[in-house]
Amino acid sequence: MTGPTTYFDPTHLDELPAKTADLVRRRIAVLGPAYRLFYREPVEFVRGERAHLFDRDGNHYLDAYNNVPSVGHAHPRVVAAIAEQAARLNTHTRYLDAATVAYAEDLLSTFPAHLGNVMFTCTGSEANDLALRIAKVATGGTGVIVTWNAYHGVTTEVAGVSPSLVGIEGLAPWARAVRAPVPAADGGADIAEAVRATLGELEILGLKPAALLVDTVFASDGVHPDLPGLAEAVAAVRKAGGLFIADEVQPGFGRLGSEVPGAQLWGFERPGFGKLGIEPDLVTIGKPMGNGHPIAAVVARPELTAAFAARSRYFNTFGGNPVAIAAAQATLDVLRDEDLPGNAARVGRRLAEGIRSLPFVAEVRGSGLFLGVDLVGPDGTPDEGFTLDVVDAMRQRRVLLATAGSGNTTLKIRPPLPFDHADADRLLEELAAVLAGRR
Repeated sequence: MTGPTTYFDPTHLDELPAKTADLVRRRIAVLGPAYRLFYREPVEFVRGERAHLFDRDGNHYLDAYNNVPSVGHAHPRVVAAIAEQAARLNTHTRYLDAATVAYAEDLLSTFPAHLGNVMFTCTGSEANDLALRIAKVATGGTGVIVTWNAYHGVTTEVAGVSPSLVGIEGLAPWARAVRAPVPAADGGADIAEAVRATLGELEILGLKPAALLVDTVFASDGVHPDLPGLAEAVAAVRKAGGLFIADEVQPGFGRLGSEVPGAQLWGFERPGFGKLGIEPDLVTIGKPMGNGHPIAAVVARPELTAAFAARSRYFNTFGGNPVAIAAAQATLDVLRDEDLPGNAARVGRRLAEGIRSLPFVAEVRGSGLFLGVDLVGPDGTPDEGFTLDVVDAMRQRRVLLATAGSGNTTLKIRPPLPFDHADADRLLEELAAVLAGRR
């Protein structure tokens, strides 16, 4: 099966409870087999609130995985904004709309001054697709460098640079994946060495680089918020004529935490990025932007959008429509008014410290409420089966987690941002019990 092995395996359909099995069969019949479900026993949710989900039988689950409802499931301010705008008007972006312009100004105020334009899309996949189009037009290059287990979306263009989706063998002919981040103890070079070598390979093939595209927390590679060598990698790509695209779809909108209210909403502002002078040419955002309502965007240097506009026009029927903008504005307002980046910093730090004290934990990486927890099996080595058993055992205890990394040996913890100290205590208690039972 292509993709993470935390997915439900349809060959075990007959092992499910009758009601669940019937719904899964009907789902496969109408949606086809390419769609996936999480966990060995899929779960059906009917309601959500903050970092909590409830299934059809009323069972209460702790959501430590879903970053899409960034300000919490069914936040009343976001729900009200969507309903009010939907009851008034919803059109496309070829008409003037004051709220769209106001939101664009508000959003851009959170970015460095050199990033002065925003172009709206519906999904992060579309945003990354558009960013690559802009980069290729602006540079005249076609080569794109990503990381070994990256995920950037599902369109034909970005699926071709998403090895976690299509495998290394499925990469587009103009794309290359670098093996960093790989620990030095395992014989890996830092990302700068890997990128320089890849640039040499592209030159031999006659492919001019268009961009280095990285998720700024390296989520699919196992969560690496402070990656050595990245500044040098960016410099090498720029020297060769390419651009740096920061994919903020997962780490953005305050998820990595901030000790200063209203500051540091973006992964590239982390010490491993901003203090080294790494400023992206293009930034892509999505998922958490509308708290579950479809809206995403590319934020860019104006000279790049001007170069793109000279060759192509841009239009997206639903990208940045008034209802989506209302959702996005309400989400950004809640993010600031409730100081959710600050909450992410405080709760994330406590959560990471608690997890480090547990058995079978080899390393905890991350920032704010985005943690990667490397587990080892009883023999002290990474073990995919062991990690998947832990994820499933946590699901049975009604705490939702997933895995990351090419070997599926890293727990991925990425809850809604209102995740509080009581939620952290529950996660720690349940994870401690599951790991203790593995001895």
